[in-house]
Amino acid sequence: MLEFGTVCGGRQESSGQWLNVTNPFHGKLVGRVALASAQRVEKILQQTHATRIDLTRRQRADVLLSMADAIDTRRDEVARMITDEAGLCLRDTTYEAGRVGDVLRFSAARALEDDSEVYPCDITPHGRSRRIYTMREPLRLVCAITPFNHPMNQVIHKVAPAIAVGTPVVLKPSEKTPLSAYWLAQLALDCGLPDNAFNVVNGDLAEIAPLLIQGEHVEMVTFTGSSTVGRQVAADAGYKRLILELGGSSPLLVLEDADVDEAVDIAMAGIFKNSGQRCTAIRRLLVHRSLADRFAEDLASRTAELNCGDPYDSTTDMGTVIDEAAARVLEARVDEAVAAGARVLQGNHREGALYSPTVVDAVENDFPLVRSESFGPIASILRFDTLEEALAIANDTEYGLSSGVVSQHWPSIQRCISGIEAGTVNINEAPSYRLEWTPFGGIKSSGLGYKEGVIETMKAMTYVKTYSLPWDRP
Repeated sequence: MLEFGTVCGGRQESSGQWLNVTNPFHGKLVGRVALASAQRVEKILQQTHATRIDLTRRQRADVLLSMADAIDTRRDEVARMITDEAGLCLRDTTYEAGRVGDVLRFSAARALEDDSEVYPCDITPHGRSRRIYTMREPLRLVCAITPFNHPMNQVIHKVAPAIAVGTPVVLKPSEKTPLSAYWLAQLALDCGLPDNAFNVVNGDLAEIAPLLIQGEHVEMVTFTGSSTVGRQVAADAGYKRLILELGGSSPLLVLEDADVDEAVDIAMAGIFKNSGQRCTAIRRLLVHRSLADRFAEDLASRTAELNCGDPYDSTTDMGTVIDEAAARVLEARVDEAVAAGARVLQGNHREGALYSPTVVDAVENDFPLVRSESFGPIASILRFDTLEEALAIANDTEYGLSSGVVSQHWPSIQRCISGIEAGTVNINEAPSYRLEWTPFGGIKSSGLGYKEGVIETMKAMTYVKTYSLPWDRP
């Protein structure tokens, strides 16, 4: 069993109160982390804000690369730890560990790049013989709040860019999956990150959330989670930077000319990985009516082949969702859709936190199953007749995170890229596809339009300072 105290100042400490972490599959205790009081969290915020990370670019990159090498070496350990706390199958958690390494290496590479610009000043009759230069200065304190669905990758997407630019961070991980965050913080210290550059806390949310979000020393809040909570964070944060990566109901549009086999492959990859618990997972399969019957039959057949069960079994394709309560919500929403006229082609079986991969046909866009973010392994099929109808359905949602289109017809592809209201439109690929350093983020209730990804996050965690110098022409 793993046990972590509050990570602060290069050491772990405990107040004697603990948050227990149980595995969603077998229900056994797998670890615990110390709970910090509001007074202790306030002190940690002050200490972190007072910290200056006096590392060169090379030294910051070396910390990140050492962390990446350690995770590669200990990938099996990391994967099992994530499975312990999240119930995700080892195939998914091993993949997550690999992505964590990618984030660290991308961040290290960017830490070494020059981020300055030069502007000549003698380009107008009113100019002078000077040059204006820019440089980026790190923020003094960022508060990061992360969800349960990718316990380590969500954390590293916020922490690695902060290390790369030298910005101190206080992190509050999900109380459902905190172990990976504390383990990662200890690893950062072991790899040379200075004390108080990266501190981790959990505690009574009613007491500590106002400190983390409204604290006078906090210059930026970066939050990943539900749209409901994200709006509350935005309302409470006040005069500070905000990066909100929120919920989604991502559509995959299967157009009339699509290859059905390709579309089914993309659907399988875009729905069921990580037990369907991804903000970018396909929630709505919009299929042209001429292809829908075959698509539905083939998708149900492929889904039936998935092995859902013991997440520690290397042959398992899908483990649990985060807990039994979440599985019950998924089951209830599918039952509600069936009562409204939908048909279950495969799945909708629940055993504790295990919820089987499910295919539901004849879904309408106003069903709560797709109107809300049903955070699990459910493939909902909606039918359309024209491209304009498909775009109208795709955009008839409060969310605007990601989307995908299956087609070889270039005019239709162009129309979709321009017409879909989302932060990402992937062609002949799942909505979730991206690289760790490319811009990522949504609009509407999925976010404020600001992007994450290593490069954008590094920009967000710094501010631009300009200075000018005389520059005589030769």
